[in-house]
Amino acid sequence: MALSKEETASLIKKYGKNEKDTGSAEVQIALLTQRIKDLTAHLKSNGQDAGARRSLLILVGKRRSLLDYLARTSPERYGELIKSLGIRK
Repeated sequence: MALSKEETASLIKKYGKNEKDTGSAEVQIALLTQRIKDLTAHLKSNGQDAGARRSLLILVGKRRSLLDYLARTSPERYGELIKSLGIRK
């Protein structure tokens, strides 16, 4: 259920400052969001997979922490990111 190299590279290119920018909060949140979407789809067809459910909750918590950090440090970047990822109502 890991992201392929192509998916990772495209997300880094879209949300990063350059091709090698993997550490910025935007890139990390985008990668976590994609992994969360994949795990959610997996759990819809495999509801009894407790390990995947636990992994999903861990990823959601990590993403929440990064989003809180980004909102605290740069509200304008936070607003742009949540609109582009579509993770808020």
